[in-house]
Amino acid sequence: MHLLLSRRSFACKIAAWGQSSEPEPLPPPPHAKQIHLKHVLVIGQTKGFEHDSVSAAMATVFNLGQQSGLWDTTLRTDTELLTKKDLGRNAKNLTYFDLIVFASTTGELEMDDSQKKDLMSFIHDDGKGFVGIHAALDTNYTWPEYGEMIGGWFDQHPWMTFEAPIINEQPDFPAVRHFPKGFVKYDEIYQPKSWSRDQVNVLLSLDPSRLDYSNNPRIHRQDHDFAVAWSKMYGKGRVFYSTLGHTEEAWQDPDIRKMYFEAIRWALWMTDGSTASHPRPASPPESH
Repeated sequence: MHLLLSRRSFACKIAAWGQSSEPEPLPPPPHAKQIHLKHVLVIGQTKGFEHDSVSAAMATVFNLGQQSGLWDTTLRTDTELLTKKDLGRNAKNLTYFDLIVFASTTGELEMDDSQKKDLMSFIHDDGKGFVGIHAALDTNYTWPEYGEMIGGWFDQHPWMTFEAPIINEQPDFPAVRHFPKGFVKYDEIYQPKSWSRDQVNVLLSLDPSRLDYSNNPRIHRQDHDFAVAWSKMYGKGRVFYSTLGHTEEAWQDPDIRKMYFEAIRWALWMTDGSTASHPRPASPPESH
């Protein structure tokens, strides 16, 4: 008898569920891809020297954006997207991006005149950002506007890769705030040409009192002013460059990763930092 009542009770419950006027709720729709605050395009095309660290630099920018949730990153080793033309095929162009990173690009990049005009307009007129990593200075020598935008061009690395003595000239700037006043990094420091301190805000520089100038024909700057990182404006846009990042190992250094993370944030207008030029700091007499 007890078993019969249990079966009847169960049947009644099934009938009641079937007669319910409330429909079962539908499952939520699948989530669309999260749209990040900013969009970054990293270019790693090389037409000159091939740095082993290009992949590490590109991956670092991608990972920093993903881990922070502040930007998404498109990685390319070609220059097709450096245009404002509609490319179709779901391809992005400069109107989509907020920042361009040149990750140790070298030589004359494959860009026609309209692409060059669009990239300069992207920074100068649209107020977007540009971050140059290491050999970005060893790029586009036949394009005067590029040199004006980034601040100059590569002109040898007098000491190759060495324990570089560096001065922090602007400890209040976001990208170098974590560095002490003086420190050493094992890296390759470029000597810039067509470069002037009064056109940029030097953030880091080599300590001239701790450099060896003897028997070194690669030293071309008579003022011995070797900038390691700087910020500047190009029209309405923000530009950051640093020679640090030559080696693959550099991209495992938390200091270097932090510098470029904060540089990207600054160039994306997420933080404030000066671009005003300043005189060279006083230093002890140079060693020879």
